[in-house]
Amino acid sequence: MAEQNFVDYVKICCRSGAGGAGSVHFLRDRYTVKGGPDGGDGGRGGHIILRGNRNVWTLLSLKYRKHVIAGKGGDGGGNHRSGAYGEDVWLDVPLGTVAKDAETGEVHFEITRHGEERILVPGGRGGLGNAHFKSPTNQAPRYAQPGEPGREEWKILELKVLADVGLVGFPNAGKSTLLSVMTAAKPEIADYPFTTLVPNLGMVQYRDSRSFVMADIPGIIENAHLGKGLGHRFLRHIERNAALLFMIPCDADDIAGVYRILLHELDMYNPELLDKPRLLAITKCDLIDTEMQQLLRPELPADVPHIFISAITGQGIPQLKDMLWEIVSAGMPHEEDTSADDRPLNAL
Repeated sequence: MAEQNFVDYVKICCRSGAGGAGSVHFLRDRYTVKGGPDGGDGGRGGHIILRGNRNVWTLLSLKYRKHVIAGKGGDGGGNHRSGAYGEDVWLDVPLGTVAKDAETGEVHFEITRHGEERILVPGGRGGLGNAHFKSPTNQAPRYAQPGEPGREEWKILELKVLADVGLVGFPNAGKSTLLSVMTAAKPEIADYPFTTLVPNLGMVQYRDSRSFVMADIPGIIENAHLGKGLGHRFLRHIERNAALLFMIPCDADDIAGVYRILLHELDMYNPELLDKPRLLAITKCDLIDTEMQQLLRPELPADVPHIFISAITGQGIPQLKDMLWEIVSAGMPHEEDTSADDRPLNAL
């Protein structure tokens, strides 16, 4: 049931509101028989806006909402009265949501902060009333601008899981078991590949009430960067992780070779992933003794720190937490970035 509720991809039709028409009106009151033009402007059409919400974890609320329609702007009136703005539509989305154009694939923006608001589809502008068109040679214009039509566009929303540590490995490498031991998460665990089909998040409790988020990413397979299997869906979740924990079982035929394949898949998908700090965990070490661990060390990759662990016996788990916290804390910002782009859209 949890897998059915985890939705990380939706395609929706967005229709923003049309702008209201400008007014053709002339001042008439008990003292003025033939006054000048005083037609007001039409109101802008409603925007469709994405809003980041840290309490939302998936795109489930949009899965069955294929059409999102904003309100039409009101028409202008006499006495320079502007029409009302069309009703905006806010869509609350998880942090890490990427908005794309469905036809061109162009990436519009990414929502990364709680409360961040970005316009997905802008409403049409309201038309100008006839008061704007008066001049010495045309003192009684009998025309005004119509409102700008709204836009109807198909958009794709993709979720990239935001976590401090992402678990990377082939299927059945012990990622879900480790997550269940280090956090309170309850992922499905079984002795066959691809038990995990959607990312699972868990909070790792560290010393002095400190904590960090760990994500169990579904297993990568060779040629995943080409879209083999569900490669692209799996790999995109790794992009938003601050650090990567590579997990390879101790009984793998060639640990260094498996590590190189994993690195190659990340490099082919997005070379920037190789810039993330990473750690190698040799898992399932309850199957081998200390002497065998020492024999394996010369075969391990030299360019990445490693640790031997067993989620079953707890071997190396405290040391793993220490190493991960050192990596995660080094990349934590000391001050919150409050850029102008993330301010609410109240003035729009």
